[in-house]
Amino acid sequence: MIFKPHYHFETGCAAYLLGCGTLGKCAVVDAHEEDIGAYLELASAKGMRITHVIDTHVHADHRSGSPALARQAGAAYCLHESADVTFPFSPLRDGEELELGNTRVKVLHTPGHTPESISLVVTDLRRGTDPWFVLTGDTLFVGAVGRPDLPGRARENAGKLHDSIHRKLLTLPDDVELYPAHFSGSACGVGMSGKPSSTIAFEKRWNPLLSRTREEFIEALSDVPPKPAAMEQILGLNRGRAKAMP
Repeated sequence: MIFKPHYHFETGCAAYLLGCGTLGKCAVVDAHEEDIGAYLELASAKGMRITHVIDTHVHADHRSGSPALARQAGAAYCLHESADVTFPFSPLRDGEELELGNTRVKVLHTPGHTPESISLVVTDLRRGTDPWFVLTGDTLFVGAVGRPDLPGRARENAGKLHDSIHRKLLTLPDDVELYPAHFSGSACGVGMSGKPSSTIAFEKRWNPLLSRTREEFIEALSDVPPKPAAMEQILGLNRGRAKAMP
């Protein structure tokens, strides 16, 4: 398997390119607009074709490069089927599996940060049939979880986030590696570690929010910092409902 994180340390953002070098198929997850050329160059250098470009949710903190990357690569642009956007996309459904040669990507619908949030469980069949790692988007971070207030109804969404984490992510094997869409420096969560990856076992042991009851979890997430002013503009752009500022 080819697996290449792309980190923006100044904003605490991460994107990922992954796929099968043997059969030459790959996907890009949570692409940034300014890195489109880098994704295309890396895929070409490894002899791979980008077949899927996936956003784990509609981003509110940065301009998504995914629609433009998908157009340039001739790939499918993918979001969860519930995504509220104005442009066409390939809908992903809970439990669906994407085939990237020997790399397989299983979709888990993990709402809470946003209604359309997904996590992606990745398996390399050359290694075995057990999952290797999970891309958790803005659902579960290293040492923290996603903020539930961006779509409104923060308490309701905090409950959904708790259920997504405990019923889906924490049921994965303990040795599964975890790669979120953010680390320290991002406004999409509170208390994130500066370490950009973890494991399911490490988060069970050390993430302070995961040992709380559902009600304690909801109460803990009721105290979030104000939304950065640019979030609404960026969210509108990524939904296709706003124009870029000159």
